[in-house]
Amino acid sequence: MQFTDVLERINVLVGRIVAWLTLIMVFVTFVIVVMRYLFDSGWIWLQESVTWMHAAVFMLAAAYTLAREEHVRVDIFYRRFSPRGRALVDAAGTLLLLIPVAVFIIFESWDYVMFSWRIHESSAEAGGLIYPFPSILKSMIPAMSVMLLMQGMVLLIRSIHRFRSDA
Repeated sequence: MQFTDVLERINVLVGRIVAWLTLIMVFVTFVIVVMRYLFDSGWIWLQESVTWMHAAVFMLAAAYTLAREEHVRVDIFYRRFSPRGRALVDAAGTLLLLIPVAVFIIFESWDYVMFSWRIHESSAEAGGLIYPFPSILKSMIPAMSVMLLMQGMVLLIRSIHRFRSDA
């Protein structure tokens, strides 16, 4: 198995696992609504958990979306390019946009995440999520970037190979 296959399999596995959170979010939201309107009751931590799950799906499935080429792409010109031209655009986009942005997010979020762990952060709301959940949520920011870097390496290596093979 090639290095790129291993990286992509990790991202696909994580993406498939986190995709199940969307179903859980629907169920939890249903429970929240039933509790509020039928029983005039509710729990803040349960409401916050929906936000937590949504963030997890958004951040941890980003690399999966890129792996499956389901991300948003403005392809006014891209679809008309030859496979070699597409490979060049993919490589350039990875080198000039994806990698620098992902590295920037890691560096900028690192202190923010570490501070959350250091102070044993809990929700600001009374009855909200307790430690370590807010810290786990914040840790998903650099995790997303690392996973995007992994998928970016896959995309770059495959683009270079495709560019060379179509020469």
